[in-house]
Amino acid sequence: MLMDNKHTATTNEAPRIIISGGGTGGHIFPAISIANALRQLRPQADILFVGAEGRMEMQRVPDAGYPIIGLPVAGFDRQHLWKNFGVLVKLLRSQWKAKKIIKDFRPQAAVGVGGYASGPLLKTAALMGIPTLIQEQNSYAGVTNKLLAKNAKRICVAYEGMEKFFPADKLLLTGNPVRQNLLDHHITRQEAAAYFGLDPEKPTILILGGSLGARTLNETLMATPETIHARDDVQFIWQTGKIYIDRVKDTITTFTGQPLRNCRVPMLPNLYVTDFIKNMDQAYAAADLVVSRAGAGSISEFCLLGKPVILVPSPNVAEDHQTKNAMALVNKGAALCVKDSEAHDKLLDLAIDLVYDREKLDELSRNIRRLALPDSARIIAQEVLKLIDNPKEEKA
Repeated sequence: MLMDNKHTATTNEAPRIIISGGGTGGHIFPAISIANALRQLRPQADILFVGAEGRMEMQRVPDAGYPIIGLPVAGFDRQHLWKNFGVLVKLLRSQWKAKKIIKDFRPQAAVGVGGYASGPLLKTAALMGIPTLIQEQNSYAGVTNKLLAKNAKRICVAYEGMEKFFPADKLLLTGNPVRQNLLDHHITRQEAAAYFGLDPEKPTILILGGSLGARTLNETLMATPETIHARDDVQFIWQTGKIYIDRVKDTITTFTGQPLRNCRVPMLPNLYVTDFIKNMDQAYAAADLVVSRAGAGSISEFCLLGKPVILVPSPNVAEDHQTKNAMALVNKGAALCVKDSEAHDKLLDLAIDLVYDREKLDELSRNIRRLALPDSARIIAQEVLKLIDNPKEEKA
């Protein structure tokens, strides 16, 4: 049941919408894309983000031009259950704060994109009669979204077969929203290579560790700087994540005797190193091959851009969902996969061999592009507005 009629909107009014979630770029970038799509459809829309205190959304969302409020929520420690008393206290405080946010902002719909904050916010919103929409990014549904699904009006998913987790009548196959600038760019390979100070004629491998960093990917490259030095016929753009950048700098300095300046070191002209790539459109345009974890948001970008990729699923995620994400592509000939435990021995040699195999790169590119679901953000935004514009149709 909705709160009351004064909380509904017509197409001429300014809808009020809360978007909640975050923790990683894989949650934040889709959330911002949905907000941007809502603004395109309803320029007057009043959008408020709710994230987790101390997480990266508290910076990235304001950078994108949207207000955000943080909840004092944290994730459960599944290995040390006795440590979760403080987590439960934070959860209760977050639910209380979520209730206050909803009372003050008076949203007409709430959207959850995953991450710590989406649980208490979406649960509280549903209990207060606010129609909710959840966006499940992975091929294996997370615990939070499975719990929220009971009261959600819409469940937007990126993979087929998700009725094994959610009520089929609520499902909508939309794909995952991606950063809009990735689709709008018209950057040539030559321009992109020049941006990174690389040679456009040499094959280039883009290694992505995510916004925080992927330990195995970073340690694999740190263990073999001599390979990068010896293979000057191949170029590397190495995004380490903020947690690992100092260790990577130390490794490069120890190996070359030269400090890293402006992401480059003279002894390794075929290497560009940074903790965060702001202009991912440039990085993708420069790359012949991508090496990445198997986060759902990243995979959606690879599909839409048709980028050949070697996926190294993280073993440190709930329900091993990254392996399931990766295998959904591997089984359709759309990606290669290396187990995390085998990356040290296999990954770099496989990547170098593959980047020279033009026939295989083209095959992977064709197959992964077939899995793309474009216009995801716009489709999800339209569903959110339906919840607001047609409240009588959405009552339970």
